[in-house]
Amino acid sequence: MSRRVPRSLALVLGATLTAPLALTAPAAAGGQFTVTALKFTVQAGGRTCTVDADLYRPAGVDRAHPAPAVLATNGFGGSKSDGSTDAMGKAFAQRGYVSLIYSGLGFGKSGCLISLDDPTIDGVAASRLIDFLGGRRAADDDGTKADFVTLDAPGDPRVGMAGGSYGGAVQLAAAAVDQRLDALAPMITWNDLAYSLDPNNAAGSGSVPGAFKWQWANGFYVMGEGQPLLEAGLDPSRINSLACLHFVTKACDTIRTLNSGRYPAERTAELLAYARSVSPVSYLNRVKAPTLLVQGQADSLFNLNEATATYNTLKGQGTPTKMIWQSWGHSGGLTDPAAGELNLGQGNLETSYVGRRILAWFDRYLGKKNVDTGPAFAYYRDWITDPDHTYATADRVPALSRTLYLSGDGKLVDNRRKVARGSRTYSNWLTPTSHSESSLAALLGIPDPAPYDTPGTHLGWTSEPLARTTDVVGAPRATLKVVSPKAERTQNSADAADKLVLFAKLYDVAPDGTRTLVHRLVAPVRVPDVTKSFTVTLPGIVHRYEKGHRLRFVIAASDGAHFGNRGIKPVTVVSAPQDTGVLQLPVLG
Repeated sequence: MSRRVPRSLALVLGATLTAPLALTAPAAAGGQFTVTALKFTVQAGGRTCTVDADLYRPAGVDRAHPAPAVLATNGFGGSKSDGSTDAMGKAFAQRGYVSLIYSGLGFGKSGCLISLDDPTIDGVAASRLIDFLGGRRAADDDGTKADFVTLDAPGDPRVGMAGGSYGGAVQLAAAAVDQRLDALAPMITWNDLAYSLDPNNAAGSGSVPGAFKWQWANGFYVMGEGQPLLEAGLDPSRINSLACLHFVTKACDTIRTLNSGRYPAERTAELLAYARSVSPVSYLNRVKAPTLLVQGQADSLFNLNEATATYNTLKGQGTPTKMIWQSWGHSGGLTDPAAGELNLGQGNLETSYVGRRILAWFDRYLGKKNVDTGPAFAYYRDWITDPDHTYATADRVPALSRTLYLSGDGKLVDNRRKVARGSRTYSNWLTPTSHSESSLAALLGIPDPAPYDTPGTHLGWTSEPLARTTDVVGAPRATLKVVSPKAERTQNSADAADKLVLFAKLYDVAPDGTRTLVHRLVAPVRVPDVTKSFTVTLPGIVHRYEKGHRLRFVIAASDGAHFGNRGIKPVTVVSAPQDTGVLQLPVLG
């Protein structure tokens, strides 16, 4: 059996913004199931609150015939009852898994504050639900016990987690506090919220903050604080204070600091410490559950670099892990993915590459079947038209393999000896003069102007037409040295907001002059020390530059989706054959 739950427009919006993995699937043989609504009381973040959940039990599963379980929760702003989360429970139940789907803390009818997937709060709450699946506790409302879940030991259920974005990071948080988790499949989620919301793409930036993604961050903040509009009769445990209604206090403090545009040392240290404490970057060393990472190429919120950082850490410590770069993410394709991709509306598990990989992952680690879980790394190629062959695979993320040089005449050349001596200057205005994206445009279905850079407020270096097709897979890297006397004078200011900010990006220029900024991605940089050279890691991409096209590397003074420079700071770039900027690309072949 199944059931339909009406969705308000607000919940549809919330589910869309960070929709977890939707796995609606056609009924398979023996795919019947029952659904039971349950309530659990948990202690989390110093509060006692109720978790609202649904238990999906496949037909034929009982104490004598147990089955493994899948635990999942919603994306930010959603609940157990939004279409995509509800569909996840159905899909796994149809495939014989016991599914426990719950509204995350602070959402739907679950209590407690919104705590950004904090392992000590959200992770602990998930662990209490694993207690239920392991038979250690009953549901609070009707005494239901899950004595039909496969156990590896008394109280230790065979259980995995699935979901995306906010429902992705919570998997890692739960695995860090509960070693009973056997498999994870987090999609389009973060590694470090400090980087996600205030990115500084300068290598080794350390305690230097970045450029605030004000559109993304404030969109989620307003949604969280507006929860009374989404749920009637709000649980009192979800009320914090008039100054910070529904988030934990440190989350509100963080967003206020970011919106202030100021970075005094003590407040900045607190901001970075808090953001990282609720991020996988701070606790991955405790994650031992096999993890299949799925990240979206069209995603300016949580870009490919985030999944790569998580992947490298897990792999380096010996945690079984593999990674897929699918096409869609928060910035595009989520509601209308390309043919052959996992579709949130259709849940085409068996007929999509990502869907088959998730099924194989759970078959291996939950079903204990001897199945192939696929290659270490796979990536979607949007230039392949056959949906059955859009993914390529490799045993690792490609390394940087091609070097280009920034010439003083604005050319991007392939040999240091071709670099012309010269210098060029740009300056910022007090308002943004470059546009990459309107961050919420794709999700809200509103028009977004094409990317542009205003003359005099950026510098660009353009290659000769490519002699052959060039495929770039990975994160390009640039090393630069700039001159900015005004920035030098404020270099040692007690407020890091006085440091120079710039934005690096890479265009594809067609023979007719049309420019494409791949997935509208940019690399914000707050230069740690303007008197020294610095290296910028651009967001990862998968892109084919066709024969005859040109590459154009740009550094811009501003970007409308981010906060930028304080005051006017002219910037000069000087080039000479033995002392010039370098662009490195991860080129295949």
